Amino acid sequence: MAQLHHFPFLKSFLLVLTTLTCVSGKHFRTTKLGVRNRFTPKTADIQGTHNSEEYEVYNYTQTLDHFNFKTESYTTFQQRYVVNRRYWGGPTNNSPIFLYTGEETDIMGDVKYIGFVRVLASRFNALLVYIEHRYYGTSMPFGSKEEAYKNGNTLGFFSSEQALADYAQIIVDVKKDMSAQNCPVIAVGASYGGMLASWFRLKYPHIAYGALASSSPILYFLGLTPENGYDAIVSKDFKSTSTSCYNTIRESWFEIDRVALQPHGLSKLSRMFNTCLPLNTSQDLKGNLESRYDAMAQYDNPADNYLQSFCNAIDGAGEKTYIFDKILAGFAPIYGTSCYQVYDLKFNKHSGWDWQSCTEMVMPMGRGENDTMFQADPFDLDKYSKECEQVFGVTPRPYWAPIEFGGYGIKTVLEKFGSNIIFSNGLRDPYSSGGVLENISDTIVAITTQQGHHCLDVSTPMATDPDWLVAQRETEIKIIEGWLSDYTVPNAN
Repeated sequence: MAQLHHFPFLKSFLLVLTTLTCVSGKHFRTTKLGVRNRFTPKTADIQGTHNSEEYEVYNYTQTLDHFNFKTESYTTFQQRYVVNRRYWGGPTNNSPIFLYTGEETDIMGDVKYIGFVRVLASRFNALLVYIEHRYYGTSMPFGSKEEAYKNGNTLGFFSSEQALADYAQIIVDVKKDMSAQNCPVIAVGASYGGMLASWFRLKYPHIAYGALASSSPILYFLGLTPENGYDAIVSKDFKSTSTSCYNTIRESWFEIDRVALQPHGLSKLSRMFNTCLPLNTSQDLKGNLESRYDAMAQYDNPADNYLQSFCNAIDGAGEKTYIFDKILAGFAPIYGTSCYQVYDLKFNKHSGWDWQSCTEMVMPMGRGENDTMFQADPFDLDKYSKECEQVFGVTPRPYWAPIEFGGYGIKTVLEKFGSNIIFSNGLRDPYSSGGVLENISDTIVAITTQQGHHCLDVSTPMATDPDWLVAQRETEIKIIEGWLSDYTVPNAN
């Protein structure tokens, strides 16, 4: 699951973003289910961040396996975390700690672009701690990514459960080192990281006093959310922007099929779409186009209005313009006019999120005939599993996450066992289809906005932010303020 929107260089990286956070009927590939760094170069570091001297970067000697007592379980690796003390009122005042639960990306991008946590820290005199997810960034077991991703045995310690235990271990030791054992911890996360934040509160309530989970599809699993939920919202976003634009996209798939069947059809398509390399199949083209549409819908924002720009260009091309030329006209203001890079969207053994998607994060994404602007492509678990077995040698466990974290009967689970969780969603975000959209109790609340997109509320506030976004953030702040006003120091006995 990724997410930041207000970057001047975003357009340069949106094409890369689509390959990192694309979603197809085959599998969910957001490295942001991800969050901000879909937009940032992989070399992003702390330089250039907001007052970068405020951030202290550490490596924690982390246990490889928290849940077994085999000899290999005691192996350790270096896990990166970042601390910002600028706003902290200190341990004597029991000032809070905001823990950013890193997701499927390098943590430095989160430090750089998730600016709302700095607002929270400033408002509540809080310490900021960002922890990088194991197997991402520099937090590699076995010393390097090459060794960590070597095979299913080395990847076997790569799970959300292990990640949550990592966060628990680090934050407990950080609090101890700072004599801050009595300071309340609020977990904050976005997309997959938001899922982790909410699960952290549920699994470790003695460590996390509350959680803010932004754009977190904790219900996007088999038996919980319709498989066409994501594509249905993408389609709705385009249709609400322009019906003619929506229809152009719908009709384009059939034109691609028609041209592909002609003599030298793939060569014609390659030329028409100005692909950087010749197409191998028409499905490669369609999958990449779909990924672009997904990214524009998921990461649209009030400052850039990607959908409006795309559809304005399509509609302005004129009714007599050839349908492919309309599509390319739409892409031009967003992606530019350079050659069209077509990416391999199959599972990749070097992708951390693909490993997670092939084990426990099995998010069924597909659609039937005529229920979206895309051609029918139902989710096929057997086919999905076979691809995972071929690439990673592992069989997915599609029902495990809801069992482990309480997805089935989620309302009852949260009512009985949870408290102090905010689930925030913009309803134009395709992942909101798998989010918690209704209040569960007085302390487990859903904040939704009609206009919002993926993780927009946790991005860095801007002077140009619309009133509804400002109000959303203020609501989140007031709820957290209420939690903290009710906080009492745990009895040491």
